[in-house]
Amino acid sequence: MILRAREKFGIDILVNKTLQDICRSVDTIVEGDELVFTVTPKERYIMYHDQDCCEKVYIEDIVGDLEDLIGTPILVAREDCSSHDGEGEELPEHTWTYYNLATIKGTVTIRWYGTSNGYYSERADFAILQENEDD
Repeated sequence: MILRAREKFGIDILVNKTLQDICRSVDTIVEGDELVFTVTPKERYIMYHDQDCCEKVYIEDIVGDLEDLIGTPILVAREDCSSHDGEGEELPEHTWTYYNLATIKGTVTIRWYGTSNGYYSERADFAILQENEDD
């Protein structure tokens, strides 16, 4: 079975959904960091970034316990972003993207960090996974 990312969503699509599992990196769908959020075996989402030549985007930190997001409905699913354009400085453009998720059991913040020459996106994508029909 080969999986591919399909339609992109905001992470807020997870609100009121109950996750069965969260795993870091499954089959290599994209190069780099990725998290897969399983609601049901047929409803899975991936958080990832398609790396390009003049950028680096990765999960810098996960604060909280991902297990707190399993088995109870997601109450909060929010993306917050902070960026610096680097104009007139030696530092490249960089962005921190925070994905804040919460259930009654706890809160988790997934922090992505990205740098680039300013031409590329430095943010993570969130998409639904779909099995290839050809398999």
